[in-house]
Amino acid sequence: MGRRAAAGARRRGRVENGSANGAAVRVRAVGAAEKSGASAVGWEYAPSPERVKVEIKPRYGHYIGGRFVDPAEGEHFATINPATEETLSEVAQGSGADVEAAVRAAREALPRWAGLRGVERAKYIFRIARRIQDRARELAVLETMDGGKPIKESRDVDLPLAAAHFFYHAGWADKLAYAFPGVREVRPVGVCGQIIPWNFPLLMAAWKLAPALACGNTCVLKPAETTPLTALKLAEIFEEVGLPPGVVNIVTGDGRTGAALAAHPGVDKIAFTGSTEVGKRIAAVVAGTRKRLALELGGKSPNIIFEDASIDQAVEGIIDGIYFNQGHVCCAGSRLYVQESVLDEVVRKLKIRMKTLRVGDPLDKNTDIGAINSSEQLGRIERYIALGQEEGARLHEVNASPLPQKGFWRRPCFFSGVQPSHTIAREEIFGPVLCVMSFRTPEEAILRANNTPYGLAAGVWTDKGSKIFEVARRLKAGVVWLNAYNRFDPASPFGGFKESGFGREGGVQGLRAYVEI
Repeated sequence: MGRRAAAGARRRGRVENGSANGAAVRVRAVGAAEKSGASAVGWEYAPSPERVKVEIKPRYGHYIGGRFVDPAEGEHFATINPATEETLSEVAQGSGADVEAAVRAAREALPRWAGLRGVERAKYIFRIARRIQDRARELAVLETMDGGKPIKESRDVDLPLAAAHFFYHAGWADKLAYAFPGVREVRPVGVCGQIIPWNFPLLMAAWKLAPALACGNTCVLKPAETTPLTALKLAEIFEEVGLPPGVVNIVTGDGRTGAALAAHPGVDKIAFTGSTEVGKRIAAVVAGTRKRLALELGGKSPNIIFEDASIDQAVEGIIDGIYFNQGHVCCAGSRLYVQESVLDEVVRKLKIRMKTLRVGDPLDKNTDIGAINSSEQLGRIERYIALGQEEGARLHEVNASPLPQKGFWRRPCFFSGVQPSHTIAREEIFGPVLCVMSFRTPEEAILRANNTPYGLAAGVWTDKGSKIFEVARRLKAGVVWLNAYNRFDPASPFGGFKESGFGREGGVQGLRAYVEI
């Protein structure tokens, strides 16, 4: 090789072997891959940890009336990093007295906040969005440490979307009269109790708080007990932007705290995102009262691939649909239906793609699948995997990523030979577990996809426009993605049917839940 060619090769090597999203990579020859017909080049990823240090207080109280206060009963509990099992902080355990204080503060703040001109409320909400952007890296690291999700998902999905929801609803605050044509007066609902899950803590807080504040309501937010820290950081942002005391109150705790909030007579609306089981209990408590209720619950969403789909694109959609956030997604595409003629090809390519997924340290920018949120959730996932094997489905574990010694880990896997009667095909697992099934005709695909008590989301993959719209029209799901999966926008409403809940979040439809007209 001449000097010019060698120099060119070195320059190309610096680019090709350089850094992607801060991740250092090295090229190596893979002889076995050449023999098997696969790519002759593989990638070894050098560690690329996120090094930002986040300030975490050793102990947190509740955020009530514009300041942090100690819990009435003096009880705290530990919140841990699921990747290391180390305690991050101690957080207040909310009692009935704490909920009472938070609801009282929200009630007292309601007249002033609701009486502000929409443009003034918009200024506060806009400032919140800007401060989320300013502190995005800190918040992303904290979200990953407290919840276990990969830093690249916290950084590239959760934080931008959380800020976007506040920006979007800031724009609506002074335009509510135009949101509902023909309506003379738009009034806030009042005090809103909002209970959020552990899979998208900051994003779910934004989904709940932004529309409520834009419409002139005041709020009591109850974050999940395993992931309270970003909500408490959000309270710091409220202080920084000068949000009036009592407009947003945050009470931490376990299920007892959420139950006290749902049952409190001073709350005008409950918005809950979480499991169907808990949602049913909240609905029973609210029934017969004047409270409004919105529920975004579990799902067992179908992802349908037709033979005329772009298979490589669809395989990426499978990965996004079920392995994003370790499968801790209510709308995860956990039931995969593939047309028989392309089933073998899809499974073969899925195995190849799954082998490339990197499981490990969530703070490493290379990581694709982080830690399971808690030991309890890991135990639930493993029980479902064992049950799937007992019922006759075949487990495929093709990923061989080395797992850390500490923490809660589950490599991605999928089942073949799954029957509609199998438990794993009927119940929500909420983990990186996929059920692969086949179909012959579009009619069969629609019938099998709708054969579930859930109705949250679905995906359809085909190159035929008429087919994709016809299938989407007939699927009983609140959200249907076409040649895509897990795509979100604050202007697009999200919610389900049947046991996946009712009500919508996002868009004009989401505003309707927070106003009286």
